[in-house]
Amino acid sequence: MDRRELVQALDDDQVPGAPYDIPVQPDAYYFLRPAPEGGWVTGLRERSRDRDISRFATEDEACRDLLARLRARPRPPGGGTETVEEILAPGEEIRRQAREGVERALREHPPDEER
Repeated sequence: MDRRELVQALDDDQVPGAPYDIPVQPDAYYFLRPAPEGGWVTGLRERSRDRDISRFATEDEACRDLLARLRARPRPPGGGTETVEEILAPGEEIRRQAREGVERALREHPPDEER
């Protein structure tokens, strides 16, 4: 496995891209990179510090380690597959019911005429 295959596997598993860096750099992210002394390293970069570093002789081993780390992360609830319309639909129904309730109340009890 190489980096391109790793990214494809993460995409296939629908792992969000924000928590890792290949090569994007948000505030906290997992990383995979060549080690200066040879081989590869994986870990977590948080607040400009590398943590939980693991060293590997091959890119394949490093990619598999990072894939396991990212697959182990909890997934966001609902998988994020809802459309905006689906999310907003309950609110529209509540507003419709409220309008109908106000109109019914006004018909049943009209406001006093101005004097």
